Amino acid sequence: MERMQANAFEQLLQALRNQYWLGSTLSLLGWDEQVNLPSGSAEHRAEQSAFLAGLHHREGTRPEIDGWLAELEADFEQLTEEQRTVVRWVRRDYDRARKLPEKFVAEKTEHASRAFHAWADARKRNDFAAYEPFLERNIALAQEEAALLGWEENPYDYHVDRHDPGMTAARIEELFGGLRAPLLELVGTILDSPVKVAPDFFRGFEVERQELFVRKLIGLLGFDFDRGRIDRSLHPFCSGDGADTRMTTRYDRDNPLDAIFSAIHETGHGLYEQGLPLEHRSNPLGEAVGMAVHESQSRLWENQIGQSRAFWKHFEPLFRQAFRSQLSGISSDELYLAINAVRLNPIRVDSDEVTYNLHIILRFELEKALFLGDLKVRDLPGEWNRLSKEIVGLEPKNDAEGVLQDVHWSGAAFGYFPSYCLGNMMAAQLWYAVAEELPDLENDFERGDFAPLLGWLREKIHRHGRRFDTDEIVQQATGKPLAPDALLRYLKERYLPLYR
Repeated sequence: MERMQANAFEQLLQALRNQYWLGSTLSLLGWDEQVNLPSGSAEHRAEQSAFLAGLHHREGTRPEIDGWLAELEADFEQLTEEQRTVVRWVRRDYDRARKLPEKFVAEKTEHASRAFHAWADARKRNDFAAYEPFLERNIALAQEEAALLGWEENPYDYHVDRHDPGMTAARIEELFGGLRAPLLELVGTILDSPVKVAPDFFRGFEVERQELFVRKLIGLLGFDFDRGRIDRSLHPFCSGDGADTRMTTRYDRDNPLDAIFSAIHETGHGLYEQGLPLEHRSNPLGEAVGMAVHESQSRLWENQIGQSRAFWKHFEPLFRQAFRSQLSGISSDELYLAINAVRLNPIRVDSDEVTYNLHIILRFELEKALFLGDLKVRDLPGEWNRLSKEIVGLEPKNDAEGVLQDVHWSGAAFGYFPSYCLGNMMAAQLWYAVAEELPDLENDFERGDFAPLLGWLREKIHRHGRRFDTDEIVQQATGKPLAPDALLRYLKERYLPLYR
């Protein structure tokens, strides 16, 4: 690469670093808002976030960036493969960002902060009407954003692509269409089984002991506490990056599995972030592909690994040691069946991995209808309940366990929900691919050795950053295009023997 090109590339990287410092600070404020912020400081935080979002947007849309990109694109083939990756993705992000006025970005961020607190309060009081205007405004802003970027004809596709590059609503419909009927049949078979699970022995598990157990568990999985931490929040999440990874979970004395599996799930996200090339954390070479790939990591650790017999052969003694009296008289088979209990639940995050995908299909249908204009926000609770009965198999008792249960729409994260199911499909494909290459995995898990699996994921997924889009990285890692077949195979192999 010639000296002028090299200079342009270094200036581009410096601009990306400046934007990164602002973005990572904004992310930290968002984590603090959900973990530590006093309730009376919400308005102050909304204004802080809006101000920083404006600065972040201004830094990322500097006209000099366009000039550096044009100079590098003029001799694109002379660039290295890594440089081409950076230029390609920065061009995509830059062209989108510069079409969004700074005032719009600040307004959207400020409203999302207010909407989060409105959602949390509405959920607590089971009062959708109080949250309705905030959600309406979020949808209007999301429609406006898509229109500003030239996606006014298919705004939902824009938001899907924003979370999972290369994905469209039509592609998701195709994948979900191949999943829905066989999944409903499998759920019916399991629910009709004479084997019934009533894990009513999960009572009185002290929160402090749960927290100690969770920290030990995720440390053994490979999470680096020197570059991250886990705290408590209303809704579990993971934010930050590999330099500073912030995770949260929540605790219930009468449901310890909620904390355990939400923590494992968020650890999957955290391990992905900590596995991305740290030296490239401010540019596409050190960034995640998208949310489906991110969810493939969290769901793989939570489900294929965390709910396996081999995993619990290692962790059951530690679990019993922490909760001797609570688990006294409970056999290993009873405990394992309770861990893999399949039953209808109105709450997505509390659902088992068999019925979980039905919750995602429900949300996908609702989001499409909202963006097409076929569904008004005021009618959302009723339509949620109707579709929940049709797809999930039961109707929520109230809006708190129905339309108000998820945090995502309060933050205008439309198009995100499909990523969970796409991630489940991807996780199953990765599971079968790694099992072929590392046939001794289950023995590793029984010994509490998760390094071989983590090393494989580092090689196949983490180290690539954003070199590939969603479909491409699945093909690269598994040798097959993304499809529902592996997920259906995995669920049948895991659950049909349990439920005979």
